[in-house]
Amino acid sequence: MKTLGEIRRQLFLGEFEFSRHALKRVVERNISELEIKEVGRNAKIIEDYPHDKYTSSCLLLGFTNIERPIHIQVSLADAEFVKIITIYEPNEVEWIDYSKRR
Repeated sequence: MKTLGEIRRQLFLGEFEFSRHALKRVVERNISELEIKEVGRNAKIIEDYPHDKYTSSCLLLGFTNIERPIHIQVSLADAEFVKIITIYEPNEVEWIDYSKRR
């Protein structure tokens, strides 16, 4: 399983791929590749999903250079690229400090 350090490095270097769902979401939500790389520098795990549908995964919170919060759910499976399962900007109504569910 990938460590947080490996995930952060791969996001920062652009060594990621999208699930079909995440590809739709990144376009709909206007999240750029550069923003994903920026998030990779400071991402932290805010939720773990050890029994996720296909493979263990986790939810990351990170901020872009202009402080845009981004949540990225990634697979923890050992693979050449980190797989982004979904990606979005968290809603302040649903999250406390973008890191804890209300």
